[in-house]
Amino acid sequence: MIPSKIVDTTKDKGDTSYLGNPHVKKDGIEEDWTQDKVAEYAKCMADPAYFARTHLKVINLNDGLVPFDLYPYQEEMFNHFNSNRFSIVLACRQSGKSISSVGYILWFALFHPEKNIAVVANKGATAREMLSRVTLMLENLPFFLQPGCKTLNKGTIEFSNNSKVFAAATSGSSIRGQSVNLLFMDEFAFVEKAAEFYTSTYPVVSSGKNTKVIVTSTANGIGNPFHKIWEGAVQGVNEFKPFRVDWWDVPGRDEAWKQETIANTSQLQFDQEFGNTFFGTGDTLINPETLLNLKTSRPKRILEGGDLMVYDEPRNGSQYVMCVDVAKGRGQDFSTFNVIDISSRPFKQVAVYRNNLISPLLFPDIIYKWANSYNQAYVVIESNDAGALVCQGIYHEMEYENVHMESMTKSSGIGVEMTRRIKRLGCSGFKDLMETNKLDIVDENTILEISTFEVKGASYEASSGNHDDLVMNFVMFGYLTSTTMFQELTDIDIKKMMFDQRMQQIEEDVPPFGFQQTTVEEITYEEKLDPWSMLHKDDDDW
Repeated sequence: MIPSKIVDTTKDKGDTSYLGNPHVKKDGIEEDWTQDKVAEYAKCMADPAYFARTHLKVINLNDGLVPFDLYPYQEEMFNHFNSNRFSIVLACRQSGKSISSVGYILWFALFHPEKNIAVVANKGATAREMLSRVTLMLENLPFFLQPGCKTLNKGTIEFSNNSKVFAAATSGSSIRGQSVNLLFMDEFAFVEKAAEFYTSTYPVVSSGKNTKVIVTSTANGIGNPFHKIWEGAVQGVNEFKPFRVDWWDVPGRDEAWKQETIANTSQLQFDQEFGNTFFGTGDTLINPETLLNLKTSRPKRILEGGDLMVYDEPRNGSQYVMCVDVAKGRGQDFSTFNVIDISSRPFKQVAVYRNNLISPLLFPDIIYKWANSYNQAYVVIESNDAGALVCQGIYHEMEYENVHMESMTKSSGIGVEMTRRIKRLGCSGFKDLMETNKLDIVDENTILEISTFEVKGASYEASSGNHDDLVMNFVMFGYLTSTTMFQELTDIDIKKMMFDQRMQQIEEDVPPFGFQQTTVEEITYEEKLDPWSMLHKDDDDW
């Protein structure tokens, strides 16, 4: 609101400054409101982009302190922030995303009384540097737009309207337990333990009906929380609204600039820092191209207290496989299962269960219930450690007979013991299914785990800070597809299907008669007899 009491006050009239800073108005000073000032204040309050381009100043590397001359996409960014509660920005390097965010933060604090605004970065020093930009903008505002300052230091700015902007590091607990009305997270793709931080702070901001969250970053790999949130926003499966700034949006950047930048760096570096391209580590089981094409879907139903995501209801006549991974139920690893429709092509993920507290003694009840629901699904259980209890419970105690058995003669033959050999075969089969579009995965948590399933020594495991319990469901499924049991279940030889597809691709690559082709890989007679061996010449390297 515009103050009703009007007293003539200017920067050079009287003691109006905060602690000797002549550019910052101290608390308790009342402004002499002229008609022009009132009109201008109203314009600024109604339009953050107008406020920025009219009154804000920024540091230019070449010219020093200059007016904030907004590019068209920056104008749109201000409006995007103001129109949406949850905003995520994927922007190329040096596009002004951070300074635009800082300008919006200042506008929000000036024109919204009694608001707490948290500026968060990977390190406290980085967050404080962002806050210093807010201070610089504040110092160059006319006094009639400043509400007055109660506190101004490296970590906090508190205004007379009781709004406060403070810096915080993601590594600490500085915003936990606080009431935050606007949370700004800069370069979130580079934040260490970002998942832990976001999980712990989300309740802080989600509790308020009007609380805003602004997340910005350049691209930095696949599977981290920023990538996860961005992909979800693009696909419309979360609350965030995406805003993208590409290198060609920035005035002065043309094809000649692009080629010069690539020459001075590399194509890969350009694609990630300026091309907004998410790359994997290069060590993931599934290649980055396939990972980038994975798309999440909203579950049709959420059951079992939020632990079961149903993406497709059981269908009459459809055949299902349920792959189960068992944890100890101590709040660390998750007990999981995935239900896969093997009647369709591609095979389709239809239901996902995930719980890290359920006891192995109780897990068989859940498995039995949903295996029956999905047309007596064929159940494949990893029998290692606590999995043995679940195998015994589901087969002997609950007398569910449609369970995979590695051995018909051993009491321990129920389920699959995950040996190095079986894991290698399972990873290989899963990789082929994914990269040849034979398997459709839509669950968000599953995709995240797949994106962070990386080389560890001679095998594959979840990267540091992540889980692979859902991935292991599909490693078991990949192994299952290589068995004669799967052929009997589906009346399809998955090896032959993939071989035929490979041969078709080769035939399509052969040029018309009359042209010489020298690049087609030669296939030996022995390989023709064993199509699986052709696809897995390097299995020993897994």
